[in-house]
Amino acid sequence: MPLFLTQVAYNQEAWQALIHDPQNRIDAIRPAIEKLGGKVISGYFAFGDYDIVAMLELPDNVAAAAIAIAFAAGGACKSVKTTPLLTTAEGIDALKKAASTGYKPVTAAASA
Repeated sequence: MPLFLTQVAYNQEAWQALIHDPQNRIDAIRPAIEKLGGKVISGYFAFGDYDIVAMLELPDNVAAAAIAIAFAAGGACKSVKTTPLLTTAEGIDALKKAASTGYKPVTAAASA
């Protein structure tokens, strides 16, 4: 099943709510992920641009988009970013396919 890295930044109201009622948000999102046929692999509080990061296993891009939309629509997030992840083997396969595409980049010598 495909893996996705989801990064969430909370807005001020969400932080106020969490300070008032501290809770494990990974446990809170688990049922929604499972309802989409997925699984939470791991999740963490973080600091920097994003406040929560989670590695999710989801059946497809539609399920990944659905949970990202649900997070964004919930009103507690100021930013939601979802990144599809490739295994190392998939990355190597992609590199091999890239080498065989025949793609030619534009160069300064190319004319319009």
